[in-house]
Amino acid sequence: MSEPRVKTALWVSAAVRRSDLAGRPAVVVRRGDPDAGGVLVVLRGREGVLVLSQTRRGEELAWLRATGEAPVDDAAADAYLARQIGRDPDLWVVEFESPDLALPFEGRLL
Repeated sequence: MSEPRVKTALWVSAAVRRSDLAGRPAVVVRRGDPDAGGVLVVLRGREGVLVLSQTRRGEELAWLRATGEAPVDDAAADAYLARQIGRDPDLWVVEFESPDLALPFEGRLL
């Protein structure tokens, strides 16, 4: 039997609050399923934008660089988000100001 997981809406709320407290503004761009929706994270940095996709390694929450290793421009990020939302309407999109493109919350970047 697997461990109970935190509901997505609660996780998003905590991540946004933690980021705001660290001086890195965050905003929920799109709300998905409050209980079990997936999360796409948009990191806005000096060098461009990274979109991260939520995944798991066993019970551990982890993040994949969905738009590739290098930052992309807004148009590429928006196109990726639109494609993913078209496939999964339960997705959340959360955007964080992150000048250094570092995760503003706990998690492993793969």
